[in-house]
Amino acid sequence: MNVFEAIKTRRSIRSFDERPIEEEKLLRVLEAARLAPSAKNRQEWRYVVVKDKELRKKLAVAANNQYFIAEAPVIIVGCATLVNYVLSCGQPAYTIDVSISMDHITLQAVEEGLGTCWIGSFKEDEVKRLLNVPEDMRVVELMPLGYPKFQPEPKPRKALDEIVSYDRWQ
Repeated sequence: MNVFEAIKTRRSIRSFDERPIEEEKLLRVLEAARLAPSAKNRQEWRYVVVKDKELRKKLAVAANNQYFIAEAPVIIVGCATLVNYVLSCGQPAYTIDVSISMDHITLQAVEEGLGTCWIGSFKEDEVKRLLNVPEDMRVVELMPLGYPKFQPEPKPRKALDEIVSYDRWQ
Protein backbone atom coordinates (compact mmCIF):
# COMPACT_ATOMS: atom_id res chain seq x y z
CA MET A 1 0.00 0.00 0.00
CA ASN A 2 1.31 3.48 -0.73
CA VAL A 3 1.03 6.40 1.68
CA PHE A 4 -1.76 8.18 -0.20
CA GLU A 5 -3.83 4.98 -0.21
CA ALA A 6 -3.34 4.68 3.57
CA ILE A 7 -4.43 8.31 3.99
CA LYS A 8 -7.53 7.75 1.86
CA THR A 9 -8.60 4.55 3.61
CA ARG A 10 -7.81 5.51 7.23
CA ARG A 11 -10.88 5.80 9.45
CA SER A 12 -11.40 6.46 13.14
CA ILE A 13 -12.15 3.03 14.56
CA ARG A 14 -14.43 2.83 17.59
CA SER A 15 -15.15 -0.90 17.57
CA PHE A 16 -12.39 -3.48 17.86
CA ASP A 17 -12.39 -7.26 17.80
CA GLU A 18 -10.55 -9.25 20.45
CA ARG A 19 -7.64 -10.51 18.34
CA PRO A 20 -4.28 -9.67 19.87
CA ILE A 21 -1.85 -7.63 17.80
CA GLU A 22 1.16 -9.56 16.58
CA GLU A 23 4.32 -8.24 18.23
CA GLU A 24 6.06 -7.59 14.90
CA LYS A 25 3.13 -5.40 13.76
CA LEU A 26 3.15 -3.47 17.03
CA LEU A 27 6.90 -2.91 16.75
CA ARG A 28 6.55 -1.59 13.17
CA VAL A 29 3.83 0.81 14.30
CA LEU A 30 6.06 2.08 17.12
CA GLU A 31 9.05 2.29 14.77
CA ALA A 32 6.99 4.51 12.45
CA ALA A 33 6.40 6.86 15.39
CA ARG A 34 10.10 6.85 16.30
CA LEU A 35 11.03 7.96 12.78
CA ALA A 36 8.79 11.05 12.81
CA PRO A 37 10.32 14.51 12.45
CA SER A 38 10.46 16.87 15.42
CA ALA A 39 11.49 20.47 16.05
CA LYS A 40 15.29 20.63 16.27
CA ASN A 41 15.23 16.81 16.25
CA ARG A 42 14.38 16.93 19.96
CA GLN A 43 12.37 13.68 19.82
CA GLU A 44 10.62 14.62 23.03
CA TRP A 45 8.06 11.84 22.76
CA ARG A 46 7.67 8.79 24.95
CA TYR A 47 5.01 6.12 24.57
CA VAL A 48 3.34 3.93 27.13
CA VAL A 49 1.97 0.79 25.47
CA VAL A 50 -0.93 -0.43 27.59
CA LYS A 51 -1.97 -4.06 27.11
CA ASP A 52 -3.36 -4.85 30.57
CA LYS A 53 -7.15 -5.22 30.30
CA GLU A 54 -7.99 -3.71 33.69
CA LEU A 55 -5.71 -0.75 33.06
CA ARG A 56 -7.33 -0.20 29.64
CA LYS A 57 -10.73 -0.09 31.35
CA LYS A 58 -9.46 2.53 33.80
CA LEU A 59 -8.04 4.59 30.93
CA ALA A 60 -11.43 4.46 29.21
CA VAL A 61 -13.02 5.94 32.34
CA ALA A 62 -10.27 8.59 32.53
CA ALA A 63 -11.07 9.39 28.89
CA ASN A 64 -14.49 10.64 29.97
CA ASN A 65 -16.10 7.21 29.81
CA GLN A 66 -15.22 6.44 26.20
CA TYR A 67 -15.59 2.72 26.87
CA PHE A 68 -14.81 1.60 23.31
CA ILE A 69 -11.17 2.45 24.05
CA ALA A 70 -10.93 -0.56 26.39
CA GLU A 71 -12.06 -2.91 23.56
CA ALA A 72 -8.76 -2.38 21.75
CA PRO A 73 -6.05 -4.87 22.78
CA VAL A 74 -3.54 -2.00 22.99
CA ILE A 75 -3.72 1.66 23.93
CA ILE A 76 -0.70 3.75 22.98
CA VAL A 77 -0.33 6.79 25.21
CA GLY A 78 1.72 9.56 23.62
CA CYS A 79 3.63 11.67 26.15
CA ALA A 80 6.01 14.62 25.93
CA THR A 81 9.19 14.91 27.98
CA LEU A 82 10.31 18.44 27.08
CA VAL A 83 7.36 20.76 27.41
CA ASN A 84 9.06 24.16 27.78
CA TYR A 85 10.25 24.67 24.18
CA VAL A 86 8.01 27.13 22.32
CA LEU A 87 8.39 27.72 18.59
CA SER A 88 8.86 31.29 17.34
CA CYS A 89 5.22 31.23 16.14
CA GLY A 90 4.12 30.83 19.78
CA GLN A 91 3.09 27.17 19.60
CA PRO A 92 4.55 24.66 22.07
CA ALA A 93 6.69 22.26 20.05
CA TYR A 94 5.69 19.15 21.99
CA THR A 95 2.04 19.19 20.93
CA ILE A 96 3.03 19.39 17.27
CA ASP A 97 5.86 16.87 17.51
CA VAL A 98 3.96 14.21 19.45
CA SER A 99 0.96 14.66 17.14
CA ILE A 100 3.14 14.10 14.06
CA SER A 101 4.57 10.93 15.59
CA MET A 102 1.10 9.68 16.52
CA ASP A 103 -0.11 10.30 12.97
CA HIS A 104 2.75 8.11 11.76
CA ILE A 105 1.21 5.44 14.01
CA THR A 106 -2.21 5.85 12.38
CA LEU A 107 -0.79 5.45 8.87
CA GLN A 108 1.41 2.45 9.68
CA ALA A 109 -1.56 0.88 11.47
CA VAL A 110 -3.56 1.07 8.23
CA GLU A 111 -0.68 -0.64 6.41
CA GLU A 112 -0.76 -3.41 9.04
CA GLY A 113 -4.54 -3.91 8.77
CA LEU A 114 -5.08 -2.27 12.17
CA GLY A 115 -7.29 0.60 13.24
CA THR A 116 -6.83 3.58 15.55
CA CYS A 117 -8.77 6.52 16.93
CA TRP A 118 -7.37 9.82 18.14
CA ILE A 119 -8.41 10.45 21.76
CA GLY A 120 -7.72 13.97 22.96
CA SER A 121 -10.49 14.14 25.56
CA PHE A 122 -9.20 12.72 28.84
CA LYS A 123 -8.36 13.68 32.40
CA GLU A 124 -4.62 14.12 32.16
CA ASP A 125 -3.95 13.96 35.90
CA GLU A 126 -5.81 10.65 36.15
CA VAL A 127 -3.98 9.16 33.15
CA LYS A 128 -0.66 10.26 34.63
CA ARG A 129 -1.56 8.66 37.96
CA LEU A 130 -2.65 5.38 36.36
CA LEU A 131 0.51 5.09 34.24
CA ASN A 132 3.06 6.63 36.64
CA VAL A 133 3.88 9.39 34.15
CA PRO A 134 6.24 11.91 35.80
CA GLU A 135 4.65 15.18 36.86
CA ASP A 136 6.86 17.33 34.60
CA MET A 137 5.73 15.45 31.48
CA ARG A 138 2.50 15.93 29.50
CA VAL A 139 0.11 13.31 28.18
CA VAL A 140 -0.79 14.47 24.67
CA GLU A 141 -2.97 11.68 23.36
CA LEU A 142 -4.42 8.24 23.87
CA MET A 143 -4.67 5.98 20.83
CA PRO A 144 -6.48 2.65 20.93
CA LEU A 145 -4.98 0.18 18.46
CA GLY A 146 -6.45 -3.08 17.22
CA TYR A 147 -8.23 -4.95 14.48
CA PRO A 148 -11.44 -3.17 13.44
CA LYS A 149 -14.71 -5.08 13.81
CA PHE A 150 -15.80 -3.30 10.63
CA GLN A 151 -14.59 -0.53 8.35
CA PRO A 152 -16.75 2.61 8.70
CA GLU A 153 -17.93 4.45 5.62
CA PRO A 154 -15.95 7.56 4.66
CA LYS A 155 -17.15 10.84 6.16
CA PRO A 156 -17.83 13.78 3.85
CA ARG A 157 -14.82 15.99 3.22
CA LYS A 158 -14.72 19.57 2.02
CA ALA A 159 -13.51 20.19 -1.51
CA LEU A 160 -10.00 21.58 -2.00
CA ASP A 161 -11.36 24.90 -3.28
CA GLU A 162 -13.11 25.35 0.09
CA ILE A 163 -9.95 24.92 2.13
CA VAL A 164 -7.05 26.12 -0.05
CA SER A 165 -6.02 29.65 -1.03
CA TYR A 166 -3.02 30.46 -3.19
CA ASP A 167 -0.64 33.31 -2.41
CA ARG A 168 -3.16 35.20 -0.20
CA TRP A 169 -6.05 34.32 2.09
CA GLN A 170 -9.31 34.34 0.20
